[in-house]
Amino acid sequence: MPPLTTQQRDSVLPLLEKIRADIRELAGDDETVVFQMRRYIGKRLEFDERGTPAVRRRLKNLKWKLQRGLCAVCKEALPIHGSELDRTEAILGYTEENTRLVCHNCHRSTQEAKDFAKA
Repeated sequence: MPPLTTQQRDSVLPLLEKIRADIRELAGDDETVVFQMRRYIGKRLEFDERGTPAVRRRLKNLKWKLQRGLCAVCKEALPIHGSELDRTEAILGYTEENTRLVCHNCHRSTQEAKDFAKA
């Protein structure tokens, strides 16, 4: 997936500045409220992309059962804790059709092969 162009990034900056100003207006002079509002908004945007932790946990449990507790890549036994969901296409999100459950080492290897993980 290509990164945003300079023009696309520049076009979203006014929205970002508006959000920042709106947070400041809502929070007044309370820096604690500013901090909490930023975190709240950031998490909600993250959930839009990744789903909530509860949704991902249910998917992880389902994939573990469907894969009979084996890593989708190396086929080694896979503990439910410590295994990782790997998306085929990141933009398609965490769905049953778009994910597989893998061990940490295989996940790291596949991310490096896609040039996503940096050591």
